[in-house]
Amino acid sequence: MAAEGPRSLFSLSATAVSRSMAALERDVWALPGHLLRGLLPLLTVFHLERAEGAAQRAGLSTQPIWRKLWDDVMKTRPPNSESITCWRKKFLETFFSNVLHGVLDVSSDWRLHHHHFSPLLHSSPHVSQLTLCNMLQGAVELTAEHNQKVLENLAGSLRILKFQHLLSSDQSIRCSLVLLLHRLIHHGSVSQVSMYSWPVPDTVLLVLILSMSAGFWRSGNALMYHSSLCGFCREEGKAQSQELPRAQAERSCYDERERSSDENQRACPSAPEEADTEVNECGADAYLNSVLSSSPLHYRACEEASSKVPCDHTSVEGGSCCISDQPSCQRVLRKTRRRLKSAVGKKRRCLRRSRGPHADSEDLYDFVFTVAKEDNSGLLNKNSATEGENAENWTSSSSGSPCNGHAGCKKRGGSAGISSLKAAHRFRSVSTLELFSIPLTGETCRTLSNLLSSWVSLENLVLSYNGLGANISCILSALRALSRHSDCHLHVLRVSDIFSHMPCMELVCCILSASPQLRTLSVSFDLKNQLEGNRPEGNPTCSEVEIPECNPNLKKLSFHDVNLAEHQKEVLLLLQDPILQEITFSFCRLFESSTTEFLSEIINTVKRNSALKSLKLPGNRLGNHRLVALADIFSEDSSSSLCQLDVSSNCIKPDGLLEFTKKLEGYIQQRGGQIQFTHLRLFQNWLDQDAETAQEALRRLKAVCSVVNDSWDSSQAFADYISVM
Repeated sequence: MAAEGPRSLFSLSATAVSRSMAALERDVWALPGHLLRGLLPLLTVFHLERAEGAAQRAGLSTQPIWRKLWDDVMKTRPPNSESITCWRKKFLETFFSNVLHGVLDVSSDWRLHHHHFSPLLHSSPHVSQLTLCNMLQGAVELTAEHNQKVLENLAGSLRILKFQHLLSSDQSIRCSLVLLLHRLIHHGSVSQVSMYSWPVPDTVLLVLILSMSAGFWRSGNALMYHSSLCGFCREEGKAQSQELPRAQAERSCYDERERSSDENQRACPSAPEEADTEVNECGADAYLNSVLSSSPLHYRACEEASSKVPCDHTSVEGGSCCISDQPSCQRVLRKTRRRLKSAVGKKRRCLRRSRGPHADSEDLYDFVFTVAKEDNSGLLNKNSATEGENAENWTSSSSGSPCNGHAGCKKRGGSAGISSLKAAHRFRSVSTLELFSIPLTGETCRTLSNLLSSWVSLENLVLSYNGLGANISCILSALRALSRHSDCHLHVLRVSDIFSHMPCMELVCCILSASPQLRTLSVSFDLKNQLEGNRPEGNPTCSEVEIPECNPNLKKLSFHDVNLAEHQKEVLLLLQDPILQEITFSFCRLFESSTTEFLSEIINTVKRNSALKSLKLPGNRLGNHRLVALADIFSEDSSSSLCQLDVSSNCIKPDGLLEFTKKLEGYIQQRGGQIQFTHLRLFQNWLDQDAETAQEALRRLKAVCSVVNDSWDSSQAFADYISVM
């Protein structure tokens, strides 16, 4: 009892101190380490966060406290918990998301609330990854006036923005999303945008996210923040003020043409009705494109292009104004002006007259905002077909029309009201785009294609289960256009789908030809649904092709769930590539119809390749005898630099693994221990069939290299397989 007394007294004292932190905080941070250690678990998250500096100075770690807080509050085991290096960041990041989405009540635990603690404000600096879902309630909350500082913090800390299970939203929610994306991407630090599980995507919403991720912005009034422009844009506007005199002169010409058009309309009684009809049909299109098509810069760009480019249907680089001849370009411009003038109406002209001598300096902004205010009829939600057209039109001709009509990808020229994205101001864009399980129609695929064709900041692109089908040609055309930019940064491409519209090897060749700068390429298709005989019609770049002997930049190539049983020649060509450092053939049926000679050719090819560092062969039914044969890669006459070998899911039994180990040990001894092999992966093999032999093999292997395996129950897996047959 005497021994417990001091601890109880300390506990009472520490509790009293924790309740008076407002007055004692500075003195508490100066306490000796052994006293501070006992006090830290009694603090709220507000003071625990503030204690980090004092704890570090005292040589203490708060990680165990944050971990216990996670267990008590979140009550779940986070994925990959063994790889979490900072539980403080992990807790506060998840805490932010749960509070934002209303799934965590801060009053549920005394450690979560404090009269000076604002849950979103104080946790936002720790948020590097955020997921928005359903009706985008989180976007509405974050753009609310009382959360301006929260949004400012996120602009500095957030790197990954994810969207999951989105539902269709109304115009007010989309405006909140526009503001959020503009602040976090265009004027923030978000480098990755990912979208997941959207079986029936809202076309307008999808295109909005894609376009703003690519650096474009949609509607002017969404950038008005409580009657003021985005401060960052306002500063940039001042920097561009030197262009004002020229823009004013062009505006005068523009107004003169409008007056002439008014006279023509008055002379023709049916013209106003036709104009109104056009607005009803295309008002949403004008709204989406108001910024892009109203700028005097667009008119100048078209005029300059028409004066410089010969009449051969050449497109403006990075833009969409296809110039066949100058009169046709002017016809498009005249139609564009009529549509925009109809959408804005008399209100815009009255605004210009009433603002006095300095009106022209804000003319473009007022035009944009007036268009937005005029659009009160919900035209964007008229029907799904209109949404699809409007969304596609926003960027359908944005980049020199990279989609050229191959393989069912309908050729589409520029339409009235659609202007060059080159003429619009382009903001900062993200470097990683991921689309998982989001069906892409022909319209949205063309829009994505046009965005991709000039998205030079993009480094990583993941297209997974999007139902591309023949529309893969749109993507290939975009990649080809993108690769022509000298500052193209696309280095990683991952494509997976239910089936391949063309033979997989042919697709790989097309991708490598279109994007010679790629460093990592991964392709994956469902074997049961491959259409090996299909080829895109009319695509000359994908007929009778072979994998290049050497692609100058490609370092990693991965095939998953692709039937390569009949592609032995191509497999051997890839294995002898002097540039590739990592090759993966995952569940590719490599040895389904092969001979013994094919395995020998693989081994001899790898032995001669000093560039290859990693060979991954999971799920190819190697079995014992093929695994033992692979040990010859490390023989005395080999020049291989192979460091990593993955033979997971290959029906390997303990006796085969032991024989492989003994053979490997022999080669290592012959080479005087000089071997670079460091990692072996053995997941999901039949090592449980003879535990004693397996343990001996693993023990001896671990003396040679790092071995990664699991306690897989092969009998249960076989029973599961039988049950679903």
